[in-house]
Amino acid sequence: MSHQSRLENDVYERIKATKRDDESFSDIVNRLIGGRSLRGLRDFRDVSDDDQMDEMREAIETADQADRDEVREVAERFE
Repeated sequence: MSHQSRLENDVYERIKATKRDDESFSDIVNRLIGGRSLRGLRDFRDVSDDDQMDEMREAIETADQADRDEVREVAERFE
């Protein structure tokens, strides 16, 4: 199911500026609002290996930092 939303032109352009080549507009919004959910984390509930957990935490932190850096770079372009 899809929905229509109205955005101010400047907001739309800022969101569009963060688009990656392989993303839809929904993907962009989902990424920018932190689209990760607990539902996806339930798949990892049986992982008990500390090394695996450390690797996953590190990968998540790296991805989060990359997203924050990208958002900051885009914001700086609009200042």
